[in-house]
Amino acid sequence: MKASGLWPLLLAAALLPAAAQVTVEITQEQEQFLPAESMPVVVRITNRSGQSLRLGQTEDWLTFSVEGRDSHVVPKTGEVPVGGEFVLEPSQVVALRLDLAPYFLLTQPGRYSTTATMQIKDWNQNIRSPPKSFDIIQGVKLWEQEIGVPDSAAGSNATPEIRKFVLQQANYLKYQLRLYVRLTDASGSKTFRVFPIGPMVSFGRPEPQVDKFSNMHLLHQSGPHSYTYVVINPSGEIIARRTYDYVDKRPRLAPDAAGKVLVNGGVQRPTPSDIPPARPQEAGADTPKPKPSPGELMLPES
Repeated sequence: MKASGLWPLLLAAALLPAAAQVTVEITQEQEQFLPAESMPVVVRITNRSGQSLRLGQTEDWLTFSVEGRDSHVVPKTGEVPVGGEFVLEPSQVVALRLDLAPYFLLTQPGRYSTTATMQIKDWNQNIRSPPKSFDIIQGVKLWEQEIGVPDSAAGSNATPEIRKFVLQQANYLKYQLRLYVRLTDASGSKTFRVFPIGPMVSFGRPEPQVDKFSNMHLLHQSGPHSYTYVVINPSGEIIARRTYDYVDKRPRLAPDAAGKVLVNGGVQRPTPSDIPPARPQEAGADTPKPKPSPGELMLPES
């Protein structure tokens, strides 16, 4: 009986060196976010164990936790979807691109940290990533406008849904001003989407306007002599983005007689971030590649 009881201990001891050669790491392109803003992360799993790993055999093979100050656990609204089963060969790295924001109630400003826990079912072991810190910051409201969103399925005489565009400014990393757009319901209690528009200069005043189609047009100074123009529809999608340079006349927004909003003045400069995309020869760079969808696996990465 005593000899048989040693086998689990010996097996666990044999697996410990291999487990130490499997690492999980979380990286982020930014460290500050507004409440409800998309929070993209990349989780990199590195296999240096010298043997193949079968991962993703259960839905909870990779889970996340977020903690605030004093180890306060942030409540979840659901589990982050991370994809299905795959094999990670020796010396390979897999990168998973995910958005954590929809699955955690991050509504209060403060300092937080994210940790990923990976379950290796064949080894009966869990591996945790080092915590990755970030901040939830509070934006300053610059402008807001209610809009009507007609219900196309109910007909033209139906009462439209009321939504609200909110323009916010946040001091990113204490030295850079960034402009954000928040789309909410009429009361502002439900947020449909928050996304950054880009950096802004401290002396510039953003120009927001709403056209007859309930699209928000925004022109703001993003550099000493450059302006960014975006158009956002009532669903919270950026349907146009262009860059204008101040050459002889400062660009401004101006509605025409038909209710459209146009940019007057300035000279348009094609860039790779244009929507619709600028042609490569116009932008002076290759057309940017589309980003992988949340949960997409990139294999291999060595």
